[in-house]
Amino acid sequence: MSSTACITSVSGPILLPEERAFLREAQPWGVILMGRSCQSRDQVKALTSDIKEALGRDALIFIDQEGGRVARLKAPEWPKFPAAGVYGAMFEHAPEAALEACTLGHQLMGLELAELGLFATCAPCCDLRQTDTHDAIGDRSFGYTLDAVTTLTEAALAGLSKSGVAGVIKHMPGQGRATADSHYDLPVVQASADQLLEDLSIFKALASSATMGMTCHVVFEAFDPHLPTTISETVISRIIRERIGFEGLVMTDDLGMDALGGDLKTRGTKALAAGCDVLLHCSGFLKDPSQILTEMEQVAEAAGELSGEARVRATRAEAALTTAEQIDKEQSWARFSELLSDMKASV
Repeated sequence: MSSTACITSVSGPILLPEERAFLREAQPWGVILMGRSCQSRDQVKALTSDIKEALGRDALIFIDQEGGRVARLKAPEWPKFPAAGVYGAMFEHAPEAALEACTLGHQLMGLELAELGLFATCAPCCDLRQTDTHDAIGDRSFGYTLDAVTTLTEAALAGLSKSGVAGVIKHMPGQGRATADSHYDLPVVQASADQLLEDLSIFKALASSATMGMTCHVVFEAFDPHLPTTISETVISRIIRERIGFEGLVMTDDLGMDALGGDLKTRGTKALAAGCDVLLHCSGFLKDPSQILTEMEQVAEAAGELSGEARVRATRAEAALTTAEQIDKEQSWARFSELLSDMKASV
């Protein structure tokens, strides 16, 4: 069955008839759930089942679940997991314990997702944190050093994989130096190419560990002074594909973010022309179901059929999903809590 080169969302906790019809007709490659669609365990399970039934296939359903402030599954219905920066702080004092905690934490988080029918998360955040940039990244990063970010990201991906869940490394080629929030403004990074090589080295080290990656809506003047990464053929082809060596599926960051400007169809068309494989759109700023559906239709129209190398990469990402390892969840949670408690005592 052919798919459309996009990942779209739904407007709430149940699949509306018009959304069901859209999914059946448009056939987006994937679907992403926002917080508005996550109320309870049974409700999310029913929703993911309905989405797959509407699509007529076992499509990937994504969620933005990093831990910390980026968590669509909220407490008390679901466990509260630490932000990446917590593992980073632990890494400075006890690297081995931090690696164990990061791996185990992401495995437990992945098991929570898998039980709901969610087998992909837009995480981890691999951006190198800086001291003088916007807090849009902040503690979503694993830290300020290459060693911490690279090592802990590898641990996070391994933990997710142990639970049968795929991660999406972001935000390529590195958003840590941005001084604005791309949800609202277009960040422009003036760092030199040599400085940016630090950020790139993280993604280069992870290129073979992930099957999916996400762009950032950021202008890097040293690479392309005119266009943000998502719509820059130069950055996607020469930096992400060639210099980083990433051969996995490249999806856009949310097209609904204000950094790109222009209408959705134009944003999507430019992103695909630049070399993105799949368009991601969440309608995170909207609440009205009819407006959300209209945006989804616009994105699907811009996306067109998933074909060529993009389809090969998408198929490869689906095929890379692993079977979850069997663990004693009670013992694993006890060990995870112990590690976090030790970390708090030592910092």
